[in-house]
Amino acid sequence: MTTDEYLYDTEETNRIRELAMGVLREPPAPFFSHQQLVLKVARVLVDHVEPRRLGSVAVAPVDVILDREKNLVVQPDVFYVSTERLSIIRNQVWGPPDLVAEVLSDGTKKHDRGEKLAWYRQYGVRECWLVDLYGNSVTVIDFTGATPIERVAKGPDAIKSSVLPDLQLTAYGIFL
Repeated sequence: MTTDEYLYDTEETNRIRELAMGVLREPPAPFFSHQQLVLKVARVLVDHVEPRRLGSVAVAPVDVILDREKNLVVQPDVFYVSTERLSIIRNQVWGPPDLVAEVLSDGTKKHDRGEKLAWYRQYGVRECWLVDLYGNSVTVIDFTGATPIERVAKGPDAIKSSVLPDLQLTAYGIFL
């Protein structure tokens, strides 16, 4: 399937789906606990971003076209686009968000930690949060340098973001 077929020849849906190099992927609906955590991460980001007019935050399902020619369309659980880059947002997001957050669950963690994380790095996402539903941890991967920097936060540990450096948040702030 091409990106244009995916975007214009399929019906709009609230189901999460992605186009991975021309192959349509439609996983089953996430568990309630997964969606609660998605909402919590989104709320924390919105509460920080909106009052400061730093950009926009959205949650899946929203199509993020990383590569139109290679037919790569993803739907991060939560993502942030900075004010300077809001022009990439139209009906879909045409380019990499500044920050993406993926809530890991048994059914998604292998894909999210592997292939999807590699795409985020390759296509210019600046930072990725892997929120581990079962491990009560947030792994922040900073892609802004030559080598990714990975930091894990649990409990009272601060979640340190290079994309949102003024964000004051601990892992407890996500999981409690």
